[in-house]
Amino acid sequence: KPEKNRHVHSGNMVSSPLHPNKHLLKTLYQLLVNNFLAVVVVPATAVGVLRKAAQLGPDELLTRLHGLRQVHVFLAVFLPLALATLCLMRRPRSVYLVDYACCRPRPNCRVSMGSFTENARNMPYLDDGSFRFLTRMLERSGLGDQTYLHPSLHNIPPRCSLSDSRDEAEQVIFAAIDDLLAKTGISPGAIDIIVTNCTAFNPTPSFTDMIINKYKLRSDIRDAHISGMGCSAGVISMEVARNLLRAAPRGAHALVVSTETTSLINYTGKNRAMLLPAVLFRMGAAAVLLSTSKSTSRFRLTHVVRTLTAAQDRAYRCAYQEEDEEGQTGINLSKDLVAIAGETLKANIVAIGSLVLPPSEKLLFALSFVARKVLNRKTKLYVPDFRTAFQHFCIHSGGRAVIDAVQTSLCLSDEDVEPSRMTLHRFGNTSSSSLWYELAYIEAKRRTRKGDRVWMVGFGSGFKCNSAVWECIRSPSNSPIGAPWADSIHHYPV
Repeated sequence: KPEKNRHVHSGNMVSSPLHPNKHLLKTLYQLLVNNFLAVVVVPATAVGVLRKAAQLGPDELLTRLHGLRQVHVFLAVFLPLALATLCLMRRPRSVYLVDYACCRPRPNCRVSMGSFTENARNMPYLDDGSFRFLTRMLERSGLGDQTYLHPSLHNIPPRCSLSDSRDEAEQVIFAAIDDLLAKTGISPGAIDIIVTNCTAFNPTPSFTDMIINKYKLRSDIRDAHISGMGCSAGVISMEVARNLLRAAPRGAHALVVSTETTSLINYTGKNRAMLLPAVLFRMGAAAVLLSTSKSTSRFRLTHVVRTLTAAQDRAYRCAYQEEDEEGQTGINLSKDLVAIAGETLKANIVAIGSLVLPPSEKLLFALSFVARKVLNRKTKLYVPDFRTAFQHFCIHSGGRAVIDAVQTSLCLSDEDVEPSRMTLHRFGNTSSSSLWYELAYIEAKRRTRKGDRVWMVGFGSGFKCNSAVWECIRSPSNSPIGAPWADSIHHYPV
């Protein structure tokens, strides 16, 4: 992307655009450093070899070549080839994204800001102070008028039962899988691995059993369900599926399903920190088909980096399920959550930056680090420009404050975080599936091109920050199946 004016939607950070001369210098610097071998080393080596050859003369060169033994020639050719072959054989098998689908819940699940507020006003467990707090948080949340909640939560008071939670899970999961099977044309019998994740609702039989029963999958399928991992569980599920695929026969397929059940995490108390999830979380699910076959795939999974800070008590308790003073169960979101998310993100980007950033950005960061250590500890560290490594960003739409914090930390433009903000506005926080709604937004806007790299960043309880990097190897199709933005993309961005 061309260099843009870096600014934050919320006004947290504004910086002026680069001066044209500085922009030119930066471009030349990046070309020189990122192509150091081609621009400097190879020409310098070629010049040195040619000068040496000119000094020796053709007769001396021929004499020396004839003097080489056959074993030397054999080793010079065989050893590099043998080492290259060994490296290729030991390299892990690549995993690809065949396609994905996101659920757009039924129209009777839609809840506007007005109806949500009106329902909250009539809730018997909310006093005036709690209602005003809930309304204020809703106004600042970044959610729009077309998000979705299960019909059981439209009742006054909400009806939160096991059967309602199971119905919500089946609705969104089966809808996403149906769309995915229709898009890919794959038979359910061709699925070798299934991985699901849901934090709060974990029925018996499990989600994987529910899907196996619905679609009559094979009896030898390998399945795993992940619970309690929060909104970053989608990336964890992908890593689990990737590892299982690498151990499976070539061409195997893995189905990954990410969702959250809102009807079971509804809180009916007065603790304000525990009321926030009701404002942010909404219905949604995503189904993803992975494979080790490249032939029909659209993206290649290049990196997965996970950062966990659960050893720190402050991070461990920042999103904590517990009972309040009156015995009502809910999820307590600490005031430190955004700060902890920023700290965990910094640790994650240090790990992923070494894998994806070009040499020019690594060098600038290293120089600023040395300057800070040697010259002045107050010297500000250089923030690498991750737009030199990625063309698209899918930042978990956990809330407006989380998106603002990530945008500020990474110096991203409004366009970079547009998919996250618009997903939050249209669908709310759909937990671990939100990253796929964001990728669907980018593709609905026809922004992906072959060779583009996408950075998915998810945050979850514990506290976790998990990243996945995808490389586009085929442009998206024009099929409307499974497109959650089909009826609203023309209204965005707002």
